[in-house]
Amino acid sequence: MNHYNPADTTAKYLADIYQGADPCTLQNARELRRQSTKAEKILWSLLRNRQLKGKKFRRQHAIARYVADFYCHECKLIVELDGHHHAGEEGREYDELRTKVLAEMGITVIRFWNDEIIKSSEKVLRKISNYL
Repeated sequence: MNHYNPADTTAKYLADIYQGADPCTLQNARELRRQSTKAEKILWSLLRNRQLKGKKFRRQHAIARYVADFYCHECKLIVELDGHHHAGEEGREYDELRTKVLAEMGITVIRFWNDEIIKSSEKVLRKISNYL
């Protein structure tokens, strides 16, 4: 006879939401939460507390070997904010590989430039909303 074990349910949920992130990646995510950019602070103020379509977003969320700027587990959606370091060839190649790996895990990644958030946050929210 199987009995419901809340600890088993919690462990399964955490394994799924973090996709096997190791302690180093989890620590990196914690540190990144303490060092938010201006664009991240703006977007977080608009996404937190289920403000967009009632969906829960996490910021600087560890998933597998990556840290996502914003992650909605329910929708399997990552929102990334890119600054100047993503503009070079090396940054673009890394982002493409990362997006491909996450897509293989069933996760969609959408990207915005920091300036888009700062100058047109309503437009960015509409685009995010289309994925929810």
